[in-house]
Amino acid sequence: MKPDLLHTTRHLVQVLAFCLVISALQYLFHPERPYEVPLVYSLSIGLCTWFITDMGRFVVGMDPMTSWPRGWRGPALVAFGMVTGYTGGTLLSDYWFGWSTWHSAASGDLRGSVIVTVVAGVVISSYFYLQGKSMTLQRRMKVAESQATEAQLRLLLTQLEPHMLFNTLANLRVLVGIDPARAQHMLDHLIAYLRATLSASRATEHGLQAEFDRLRDYLALMEVRMGPRLSYTLTLPDALRQASVPPLLLQPLVENSIRHGLEPKVEGGHITVEAQSLPGADGAPALLQITVSDTGVGLRSDAPAPPAMPHQTPHQTPDLGRGFGLTQVRERLRTLYGPQASLSLQHGPGGGTVVLLRYALQALPESPTTHRLADTADHA
Repeated sequence: MKPDLLHTTRHLVQVLAFCLVISALQYLFHPERPYEVPLVYSLSIGLCTWFITDMGRFVVGMDPMTSWPRGWRGPALVAFGMVTGYTGGTLLSDYWFGWSTWHSAASGDLRGSVIVTVVAGVVISSYFYLQGKSMTLQRRMKVAESQATEAQLRLLLTQLEPHMLFNTLANLRVLVGIDPARAQHMLDHLIAYLRATLSASRATEHGLQAEFDRLRDYLALMEVRMGPRLSYTLTLPDALRQASVPPLLLQPLVENSIRHGLEPKVEGGHITVEAQSLPGADGAPALLQITVSDTGVGLRSDAPAPPAMPHQTPHQTPDLGRGFGLTQVRERLRTLYGPQASLSLQHGPGGGTVVLLRYALQALPESPTTHRLADTADHA
């Protein structure tokens, strides 16, 4: 493993801080002596010990988990660094002041100096050891969180696709015999939907445009199945086309609106999906707000309400949904965007349900893709 200049510099700065603290403590115990003496000795011994120990890690070989040599080599390197660092640092300081510590210093002072060096060496080495281990664990946790998010996406796909696919194929079977043109139209949307699904399953994020494209294909399929009982509006401002969004974030919400809102209602209803940017509070980054609303039967008044997510505004009803899709959306938001992200459900002003998603607005790099959705699309 090669030396990391940033980590090495950070270790050097931290060692200098430790040396200054040690010299200040020594001066407090012996204020009759000039501060320059403990300062020079502390810096000389500390820097020599740091150089030998820190550079020795790269010579002996480090454990990727802790950034320290494995087994007995770690303590042996620390002991060697303390002995040689103390000896070299003391000789340098003696040369600076023009005296000999071993001949002119009292035996008690010499013994105290050795004890201070040993204690400081053990404490500082332990600090760096634990720091390296902690940083490694944090990196592994980030990797594990990323893998867990991908696993959640795969699991979500396995839950969403069969239910929708079987219903679509059953409708296709009926339409082929009675309305071939309508069946062809439905099959075209199914192919586009499956193609988008395959693309989404290979990415951890994509543009909001791609997410809306997928919703359009899904809603077009549902529109063929439900007929005039389903209408929808997708509103995506041009400035938000390349806003970053995790794949499959919105489809569970739209599917919930259809399954629990519109299908139980005889006359069906309308679904609206709208994206907009909001200014962040107190200079914070701008927020992306996505609203999924329907005019269905609305929320059950007797449903138990779980605790609200952080940063939930007072007018919002705590999330009443405990289904698989809503749980996955909530967990993915928390994993990817932290406590600043929020998901909430509330009663619609004229009935139905409104779902609000908010998280920090992030843009994807521009790519020369062809957009096939209009900024605002209405279907009745």
